[in-house]
Amino acid sequence: MAKIAKSAVPNAFTLGNLGCGVMSLMMTFQQNYKWAALFILIAGLMDRYDGRVARLLKVDSAIGKELDSLADLVSFGVAPSILTFHIYNFSYLGILGYLLVLMFPIAGAYRLARYNITEFDGSFSGIPITLAGMFMALYCLISSNRIGTSGLTIILIIALSYLMVSNIKLKKF
Repeated sequence: MAKIAKSAVPNAFTLGNLGCGVMSLMMTFQQNYKWAALFILIAGLMDRYDGRVARLLKVDSAIGKELDSLADLVSFGVAPSILTFHIYNFSYLGILGYLLVLMFPIAGAYRLARYNITEFDGSFSGIPITLAGMFMALYCLISSNRIGTSGLTIILIIALSYLMVSNIKLKKF
């Protein structure tokens, strides 16, 4: 297989991740919240394998790493944040609701940037954005029809945002 064809395989996973993130946003805007959350979870599966496939085929590259981070920001930062904002109607909180919707992807972007410039030593500093975004998607699937979960949702957004930018060390799993 030619090098260009080999590198297309992991990039297809990465672009599938990005496509799922965009589909999640579209489903959110159409108020199809179940599918929006499911697309985030599918993006997680794509993200799980893009790097592994690249290393297996010996085509891992700097551009692949950057492309992966951009896809992750959409799928696990922006999409879960917008989904959560819509499900729990955070517009009723005024400026606080808008700050909450911004906090999660901003923390995720910082986390990704820090990861991209740091030499990987087998452990993560802060929780990965993929984990935080998938957790919010699962939470939205489980709790979206329950009354009185807005307070818990706010706490989760703040906690996960903090955990993404924290210096807590986690082993890669």
